[in-house]
Amino acid sequence: MTPVVSFQNFGKSYGGDAVVRDLSFAAQAGVVVGLLGPNGAGKSTAMRGLVGLLHPTSGSATVFGAAYGSLRDPARRVGVHMDGLGFETGITAARHLDIYRLAAGMPKGRVEEVLDQVDLSGQAGKRVKQFSTGMRQRLGLATALIGDPELLVLDEPANGLDPSGIRWLRGFLRDFAARGGTVLISSHQLAELEQTVDQVVVMRRRMLFHGPLGDLTSGGTASLEEAYFGLIDGAEGDSRA
Repeated sequence: MTPVVSFQNFGKSYGGDAVVRDLSFAAQAGVVVGLLGPNGAGKSTAMRGLVGLLHPTSGSATVFGAAYGSLRDPARRVGVHMDGLGFETGITAARHLDIYRLAAGMPKGRVEEVLDQVDLSGQAGKRVKQFSTGMRQRLGLATALIGDPELLVLDEPANGLDPSGIRWLRGFLRDFAARGGTVLISSHQLAELEQTVDQVVVMRRRMLFHGPLGDLTSGGTASLEEAYFGLIDGAEGDSRA
């Protein structure tokens, strides 16, 4: 079966400095995959390579067996929300989504549907510049959902959400996967991810672990935080040796 997400020896360097090197893992439909690592670990670089925002120096990153740029109607296959994909703050939330709806070739009613999905129906006529950080995160998710995609690629979507918002996001992503969708998510909210993800990829420029969450936490004998910092600290020690 062709994986939904596949990295094959993916690497990216700038001026000879490797930001990511030899990243290889795959994810099938119906799972939530957590991409973990400290700041500067290469998480965002890997995600950007996956959705065609940068070209790898080596290897490949594909979705549904193909490069993102070769997909027909990519917004209907892959929904993306990450830093750097901002908003025109002078327009309303509804107008912002309508622009993306038109680009994706979706019917007009899709705007109301995604606003309802992310609990922003009451804010449709509000200008984006008046939104809180948490509301912008919800609007970013609504933008990713506009094409009714099969895959969500989300970079730190919990930033700025209050505890109830984080709990809502967890339920939303679990339901998306239960309906056959796939989620690739990066986050620093380790305790929350422990209740959300099926698989974990831990990286610090290179991959330190990939597999089911239970394998990383030894079947629950350790927390995700304990297992994560054990890997990160070990990798730091290796780099100093």
